[in-house]
Formats: sequence, structure tokens, C-alpha cells
Amino acid sequence: MMITETYSQSAKRIQRSASFIVNTNIEKAFPLFGPIREKDWCAGWEPTIIYSKHPEVEQHMIFKTPSSDPKEREYLWVVTQYDQKEYLIEYTVYTQLRIWFITVACASQDNATLATVTYCYTGFTEESACGNEAALNKMFAHNLNDWAEAINFYLTTGKRLE
Repeated sequence: MMITETYSQSAKRIQRSASFIVNTNIEKAFPLFGPIREKDWCAGWEPTIIYSKHPEVEQHMIFKTPSSDPKEREYLWVVTQYDQKEYLIEYTVYTQLRIWFITVACASQDNATLATVTYCYTGFTEESACGNEAALNKMFAHNLNDWAEAINFYLTTGKRLE
């Protein structure tokens, strides 16, 4: 039996990671990276839950968000990994043109939390691969320090940074 690999010559993958400090213990910080609790600190984040038996987050939870790209109506999200004991959550985000894997791993650091966020984008066409690169450059323009600022502002004030 012969196994052949098939893949699109135009599919391209790009990945980037950044780490930042969340000024609270890991037990309070980690839940903020779930799709529902992210609304607490991220202005404009409004997921629509498609399927979940848990009110905040669970493995295989499915939700959608609107797309800012006119070629893609919405993004479909799945919580593909969720490990509360290891403080790890991974999302798979899908459209017809691309797929993303977003992983957040948290680690205790004294009375704070080190959050490491990794985005791995795969574009199925040359155009979507270029779009992924532009989106990743925009996302990491401040090396995710804007995330740290927004989360820490929320932890201090109980409000979103608008």
C-alpha cells in the first residue's frame, strides 16, 4: 500500500508567539482567556455561542465571531484543547480561506501569571496567506503588550479599556 501526501502548493503557514505578565495569580488570570470571560477585558469581543454545555468554556465548545474581511462573513471557532490543570487553552478558527490555531499557555510567576500566546495561521491561497501575514503583523505590532495593558486595566478597575 502506498501512502501519498497531498497538499496545496499555495497553502502557507506563519506563526508568532509573545509572552506577557498578568498582574494576578494564575487561578484568576487563566479564565480571562476563555471566550466568555475575554469579553470582560477585550473591547469589541462578542462571540456567539453555537454549542456548549458550560456557561463559560469547555473543550469542543463552538462559537462564531463576525469577520472584518468582506470575503469572509464570519469566523467559526472551536475550543480544541482546554486543560484547567495545565492552564492551557487552544482555539481552532476556520473560514473557507484559512485556518488558525491560537494557543494560550499560562504559568505561575510569583503572585503574577506569565501568559504565552501563539498564533499559527495557514492560508489556503496566496491571497489569504498574504492576508494572514498582514493580520499577524497587526496583531503583534505591540508584541501583545496591548493585551497585557487591557487585562491588567480590567483587573485594576473592573472595566474594559476602551
